[in-house]
Amino acid sequence: MARPKKDIESLKAIRVNVRMTVNEYLIVSGNAATLGMGIPDYIRKKVTGRPLPRTKVTPEDRRLFIELSRIGNNINQLTKNSHLRMHSPKILYRQLGELQHLLQELKSNITNK
Repeated sequence: MARPKKDIESLKAIRVNVRMTVNEYLIVSGNAATLGMGIPDYIRKKVTGRPLPRTKVTPEDRRLFIELSRIGNNINQLTKNSHLRMHSPKILYRQLGELQHLLQELKSNITNK
């Protein structure tokens, strides 16, 4: 059985050639690769205003984002406690030192990646 014919509106019958600089091409191809799409599909969706898929996040990056979120939460809690004067300055200084150490580890993980 033959494949059914497409209607005229869904055919991709018109071809458009676009010239771009090397830098523009590198940007477009990088954006398309980040989204896991081909360059023609990326340009077609971008030009027509259709939504692009979300950026794919690697499991390692997701873990780093979660850890950074936790550190931010800890900083907010320490700030609130210091404003309420619930902790002594020595305890806050120690906790801030621990957070600084965690941030340094995350920074080195990201740069070594």
